[in-house]
Amino acid sequence: MLRIHFEDRDLARVQIAAEPDPLWETVLALHHLVPPGRGVPVYGAWRARARRELDERGLTRAARLISILAPADARYFPDFLTPDAARDGLAAGLAVLRDTPRARLITECARAGLPARLPRWTGALAGGNRQPLDELAAAFQQVHRAVIAPDWTGAAATVDCDRGGRTRILCRGGVDGMLNTFRPAIRWEPPVLHVDYPRDRDLHLGGRGLRLIPSHFCWRRPIALADPGLPPVLVHPVQHSTDWAPATTRSCHPQALSALLGRTRARILAALDVPATTGELARRLRVSAPSASEHVSALREANLARSRRDGGSVVHALTPLGTALLHGELAPVRGMR
Repeated sequence: MLRIHFEDRDLARVQIAAEPDPLWETVLALHHLVPPGRGVPVYGAWRARARRELDERGLTRAARLISILAPADARYFPDFLTPDAARDGLAAGLAVLRDTPRARLITECARAGLPARLPRWTGALAGGNRQPLDELAAAFQQVHRAVIAPDWTGAAATVDCDRGGRTRILCRGGVDGMLNTFRPAIRWEPPVLHVDYPRDRDLHLGGRGLRLIPSHFCWRRPIALADPGLPPVLVHPVQHSTDWAPATTRSCHPQALSALLGRTRARILAALDVPATTGELARRLRVSAPSASEHVSALREANLARSRRDGGSVVHALTPLGTALLHGELAPVRGMR
């Protein structure tokens, strides 16, 4: 059990990440590829494509390097692999990873038992050679480009749906109400957040607040950094539709939809595959709220979308006809959050 201790000032500094973290997503995605025999069904289509892409691009060794540093069954993997700077994107995160101080590298690698697994790699780091970090950063960039980036829009939409639902509860019930939405894996018993965790530990926020990071590839239990001196984060799983699949396996034809509906309206239709408010659509697609509202109204009039009020917000989703148009086939309708 991980116990996260809040003070009054921490409650005012709770944040929800604006989008998926590219380094966390890369590390956690690889957990679903190794070992080969294990696999969560919801990631089945993505897993098959990812393995094929890594093999065809000659990136098996790059993926293996990351997996050795952060194995799926580890109770701990080095914190320097997922720096806070990645909140500003992959390039920002990799720049900080490359500049990880030598002393921190040695400490965290030893804690993870890496000298025994990668003696040459960790030995070079201990000797002051920065080449291994450059190789690691390159591995992250290549693997992310091959198996994460192609489905980034879908992953971001899944995360955005989770964040949107919790944000709406935050508006109605405050931080207390929002923290209560994570049960049963996370229990909020003020002033302590109890997290299902593989080891017993306490984390005192001490006024720094907590950054919640919804993750597309995190599964079953949340993850926190081991070093209590780093900015506190809690990476947690999001709810997936049972029919989630990577974009490359879907029957959606974006160019054909754009020709039929117009580019922006087709993007709105695709975005509504995950229910969202007008504001969430506007942020996700980088259009104005009035524009998003106008396009949703047009889709609603054509019976491609439907809307319902949820507290102080209006949530939009596809109708069965809209889902059929998007995916090219009739599909079961997902419930609106």
